[in-house]
This record gives sequence, structure tokens and C-alpha cells, in this order.
Amino acid sequence: MAPTTDGPPTAESARRAVEAVWRIESARIVAALSRYTGDFSLAEDVAQEAVAEALVSWAREGTPDSPVSWLLATARRRAIDGFRRRSGLDDRYAALAVASPASSSEDDLLWDPDRVEDDILALMFIACHPVLSPEARVALTLRTVGGLSTEEIARAFLVSVPTIQARITRAKKTIAAAGVPFELPPAADRRERLGGVLSVLYVIFTEGSTATAGDRLVRTDLAYEAIRLTRMLAALLPSEPEVFGLLALCELTAARFPARTAPDGSAVLLEDQDRRLWDRSAIRRGRAALDRASSLGRGFGPYGLQAAIAACHAAAPSVLETDWDRIVLLYEALGRVAPSPIVDLNRAVAVAMASGPLPALSIVDELVATDRLAGSHLLPSVRGELLSRLGRTREARAELELAARLCTNTREREVLLRKAAALT
Repeated sequence: MAPTTDGPPTAESARRAVEAVWRIESARIVAALSRYTGDFSLAEDVAQEAVAEALVSWAREGTPDSPVSWLLATARRRAIDGFRRRSGLDDRYAALAVASPASSSEDDLLWDPDRVEDDILALMFIACHPVLSPEARVALTLRTVGGLSTEEIARAFLVSVPTIQARITRAKKTIAAAGVPFELPPAADRRERLGGVLSVLYVIFTEGSTATAGDRLVRTDLAYEAIRLTRMLAALLPSEPEVFGLLALCELTAARFPARTAPDGSAVLLEDQDRRLWDRSAIRRGRAALDRASSLGRGFGPYGLQAAIAACHAAAPSVLETDWDRIVLLYEALGRVAPSPIVDLNRAVAVAMASGPLPALSIVDELVATDRLAGSHLLPSVRGELLSRLGRTREARAELELAARLCTNTREREVLLRKAAALT
């Protein structure tokens, strides 16, 4: 053992060391254990047991020279114990025991550098498997691939810890019952399944970018975790344009985070943001990812098109100088590739900026007539803005007040109420 702290090991130094290793290496650890045991649920369980043991052992003896190997060796012993308890000395236990040298070096058969990338990719596909509900996919991805604790996930999505624990437990049981193997899906199925993985990462980032509830507009920790996972996926699948499209969208959107809230946490609208605060490094990374998506020669998909829209905003010195005509065209393309009422609503906003509020209002009124966004605060919010620009003040105020009642995010609600009050 070689303590990494200057003084003697303590419970606090052990906790910091364990958290750092787990946050960085958890995906590789769980993936390697899943391949080793052939049981995804068991791998996650024994990895957590190894973490719990590390908190005690490292506080007493110091952080080992190779923390990852220590966790892997400890988890593997726990797995063998589990097989022994459940099955006795059957063939599977015997095979594991033979392949279990006492050494925990980096040359361990468990840790095959040539398989690490495939292992992590398989872990992502399993966590986002179609047999799981969307909520379970998000929770399991953040737990097993992102390494977040159940408390962190619960806090991010404003639900109770038992709720998240139940989702993760059900997800693991569902995967086991469905007999999902720990392996990459066949090449023919991979692209179709990739859409599910991207969708989960998009949901995680979207919730971080604009929280659906609570008193924070932006949950940067959640958004940046989604970016980290998307970067990982891009490294594993360098020939998939939509992976880079999603990465570009996340980077370009996150570039605006520093200007989206005031020091007191209140929301700052796009037209009022100090664009000097935008993260230029993130914009460069986003443009590079968008260029990569374009260079792969298959055209933009839904995420690439949204990234192209975000790039228009990033390039503009102000709202008035934004290329709204191009944004309208991009939303029209997005509506053909991935039609949804939210896309239509965003297109209406762009049309209002490019051509005025009247043609935009007709788009919004069609959404109202078809009841395609019932219960969402976004529709009356946009409609109120358009009516205000048309001078229909009383109607605009009623729409904005309705939007405020429907909105579950405190910071967004404050903005809507201020706008409604200004119209009196």
C-alpha cells in the first residue's frame, strides 16, 4: 500500500480517494466485472461491495498503488463468494476460481486493455436496453456508466432516493429476466439500438440544461455528466455522425450556461445575456464536433440539425443579428426528420423573429387546436409573447399567467410572472 496523502490515512482521505476513482473508472470496472461474471446485476452489486470495503480498508492502510486493480480483485472475490453460496462448487465457480490468481496487478486477466472500449460500449447498450422504461434507462445509465450515487441521481431529478433505488433494482431484475447478455449487439442491430443510447444522453443533458422542476434553472453537474458520457461514446463510435451531432449540441448549448443566470440564480433571457460570458472553448469544441458529423457524409440527423441551430446562435453577436431565416429552414428540416410539437413550437419562435409574430401565431394556434402540448407551460408562454407583440395585451397576460401556473420550475415561473405583470 502507498498512501496518496501527505499524512496518515483517514476516513476522509479514503472517501475522497474512493469517490475520485469511482467517478473516473466506474464504467470500466463494472464493464470488466460484467464480462467476467456474465451477470450485469451481480457485477454492479459486487462493485458496490468493493467500494464499501475500500472505504474501510483505505482509511486503515492507505490508498493502494493501483486502486482500480484493488477494486477489481475485491469485487471478483465477492463474486466468487456469491457463486459459492448460491451454487456450491459447480463448474462456473470452478472456472472462476482457476482464473483467480492472488495478484491484483494490471496484467490481471480481468483487465484486458484490448476489450475495455467494447466493454464500456456494451455497458451503455445494456443500461439503455429497449426492455427498460425510459426512466429506468436514465437511472441505470447514470448509476453504472456515470458512476453517480443514488442520492446524486435523486437530487438531480427531484425524486426520492427510494424511488431511484426501486427504478435501478427493477431495471436490473428486468435485464436478468430478459436474459440480456453482456455483449455488444450485432452490427446489424447496433445502429438501431444506438438511437436509444443517444436518447438517454439527450434526456440527461436536457434536464441539466433547463430543469423541469425545482428552484435552479440549470443543473450544471447533470449537464456536464451527459457531455462526459457523450464524449466517451464519441470516442467509442468515431464513425457515427449523430453521436458527434449530439456532442456538438451539448457543447454549444452548455457554452451559454455562464450567462443564463444572474448571481442570485434568476434566469437571464437570451436577448439580455452578456455574450462575452459565453464559453468560447465550448463553442470551438461544439463546432469541431459538428464539422466531424458533417464530414462523415451521411447528412445531419435530429441531433446534428439541432446542433446546427445552436451554432447559428453561437455565431451571432446579438439576437437581432442572428440568422433567423437559416434557423427557420433548419427547424423545417428537423420537423421532417423528427416531427414533434416542440419542434413546431420552436419553429414558430424562429418564424416570429424572421417574419413577424402573425405567421408565427398561426403555427401556435394550430398546436392549440390539435391539443398536442396540453399541460405544457411552453405553449401558452410562446403564445403570450406573440400576442404581446401584436398588441393584444389582455390575451397575452392571460396566456403568460396560465404558463406560470403550469410551470414547475421556480426560476422560469418568475420570468413568466414578471412578463405578465409588465403587461398590466
